Amino acid sequence: MGANAILLFTIRLEASLHEPMYYLLSLLSVLDIVLCLTVIPKVLAIFWFDLRSIGFSTCFLQMFIMNSFLPMESCTFMVMAYDRYVAICHPLRYPSIITDQFITRAAIFVVARNGLLTMPIPILSSRLNYCAGNIIKNCICTNMSVSKLSCDNITLNKLYQFVTGWTLLGSDLILIFLSYSFILKTVLRIKAEGAMAKALGTCGSHFILILFFSTVLLVLVITNLARKKIPPDVPILLNILHHLIPPALNPIVYGVRTKEIKQGILKLLRRF
Repeated sequence: MGANAILLFTIRLEASLHEPMYYLLSLLSVLDIVLCLTVIPKVLAIFWFDLRSIGFSTCFLQMFIMNSFLPMESCTFMVMAYDRYVAICHPLRYPSIITDQFITRAAIFVVARNGLLTMPIPILSSRLNYCAGNIIKNCICTNMSVSKLSCDNITLNKLYQFVTGWTLLGSDLILIFLSYSFILKTVLRIKAEGAMAKALGTCGSHFILILFFSTVLLVLVITNLARKKIPPDVPILLNILHHLIPPALNPIVYGVRTKEIKQGILKLLRRF
């Protein structure tokens, strides 16, 4: 979370970073910070101070943020992939396509699409009749962990989360794959010396983060499908790590691989 905050301050204070790609990176950092603040405090309270109780409203708020902000991250990666596609495949048109207005509209789209489509998940869960126990077998309020405590039929809850989750994440990953396919096709045609390495270098950080995000998600899905063959604590641990590791890696990977950000951070540190 601290690394994301430093990245935000660096982009805010360094004029040379006031460009569309870095605005998208700022949006990604904000999403990461909110996710960390949603998950980390409660998990630490449970393990450090044994404070296991959570309010009804707080639980469903946590559920909403986790279900909506992860697709928001995926959608942000998709917009960033489009930004790189335009920059490499249509460089002359980049200034006229990727404008500040485009970034503003993209940010509104990221928040609105994922927030509205995932909002029914906690609403459906909160309307269930909880007549049994109130102990969640998890460190965080996931939809299934909470819904399983209900005496009602939770088929609709499962179906909506499954369809919505795979529709949002699946469509983003398909568009990201298409963008990078066109980028690779264009890069392979570049004959100027060093141009290919430079083009691939601009996409390297972005691709690493997308690959890690997708890999962790895939491992989590496979683990949940094979729940009967593995200890029950493993899916819970992976679920928590999926909310914590990508937000921690995003600013580190960009900070290490992006020269402009490294220089901006060094300038910021010299001021203090």
